[in-house]
Amino acid sequence: MKTIIANWKMNVGVRESVALARGTLLALRGRRVIPEVVICPPFVALSEVHKVIAHSAVQIGAQNVFWEDHGAFTGEISARMLTELGVSHVIIGHSERRENLCETDEMAKKKVAQALANQMNVILCVGETAQERTAGTERERVRTQLAHALSDVRLKSHDRLLIAYEPVWAIGTGQTPDVPDVLAMHEFIRSVLSDVLPNMDASQLRVLYGGSVDGTNSYQFLREKTIDGLLVGAASVKLNQFKEIIDATSEVLDAQKSV
Repeated sequence: MKTIIANWKMNVGVRESVALARGTLLALRGRRVIPEVVICPPFVALSEVHKVIAHSAVQIGAQNVFWEDHGAFTGEISARMLTELGVSHVIIGHSERRENLCETDEMAKKKVAQALANQMNVILCVGETAQERTAGTERERVRTQLAHALSDVRLKSHDRLLIAYEPVWAIGTGQTPDVPDVLAMHEFIRSVLSDVLPNMDASQLRVLYGGSVDGTNSYQFLREKTIDGLLVGAASVKLNQFKEIIDATSEVLDAQKSV
């Protein structure tokens, strides 16, 4: 199975989100094999989008969550509130929040714990900056992000963990790393997780790639068995491009099923 996550960021309002959700359902219609699709609208659109996808295979995710269940935290939203809206997944530790809002590995750790406590599927983002890659410390950075965010995690049998490897220098730039580099990092991520979460079942883990993914380059990542799917940003709010990504995913899944 491949997982495609659409991160709409702050690019669409409620009406546009509803239209995108309907378009996504149409893009999946009539296919023999479909990927797992999770769409992550802005908070203000979660309720309306959930109504659109409620009776479909598409799932809904949030772009962030706070680490407390309730309290005097103006402007924040809790995991409990999200689950009441039918949200099943949550993105944690995205590089844009780390960079623009000064979020730390410690904050990511607390958010992961809160999401899992509310039986949400965690999408944890990790990745290095251009400077870290140039310095050759990209693996050290990714190891630190994983080890810190998951240090106290004890996965239950129903928990799912999705790790999205997103090199910071690739997000929104049109640049992507070479496929062999992505594969090597994915293998490294799995090896780190085997140390951090030694009791985790392989079925609980998905390792995705993200960063300037679009309809043109998605197939080269999706055809690799080590890459469990994609976290898609800008291309996910362009319905034609997102449909091309779904097309590529279905093609790969169909080919794998017939082998």
